Amino acid sequence: PENLRDKLKQPLGVLVQDSETTKEHLLRLIPHGAFLITVGDATTEKMIQYDVIPSLQIVDSVERRNKRDLPQGTPKTLLRCTNPAAQITEESIDVIKNAFHLSPPVRIIVNGEEDLLVLPVVVYAPENSIVLYGQPNEGLVVVKIDDQTRTKAKSIMGITSS
Repeated sequence: PENLRDKLKQPLGVLVQDSETTKEHLLRLIPHGAFLITVGDATTEKMIQYDVIPSLQIVDSVERRNKRDLPQGTPKTLLRCTNPAAQITEESIDVIKNAFHLSPPVRIIVNGEEDLLVLPVVVYAPENSIVLYGQPNEGLVVVKIDDQTRTKAKSIMGITSS
């Protein structure tokens, strides 16, 4: 909804400027043994190029409204869902929840748009998770999953209970 646009533009975590998104810098922000989740093709591709394989990868083959190839890498499990732009479907939420019960790495290919799926990922990710997603024209956002980020994501999604 239009009333959430400004809230959704605010990073859910630490914004790492494009000029600072080096492997070394990002690895300092990701605790050893963390369950790493990437949302977005460029973010997923960047981590794979750094030889850091995300446990969960959510991609849609589109970057800034342009079709692109899927990131390299061979996930153990491939899932699919439909999620139209500016929406979060029940189907995508169910697929995300299911992905957390499968052996990583898991890749979800979204027919539609994956941007807003950061929110259900934050809500349902296991403890000790780190989520990475792109902030257009700015950099990469690193989100440590904790009660505060879960509460914020639930609030944006309109979820009132666990």
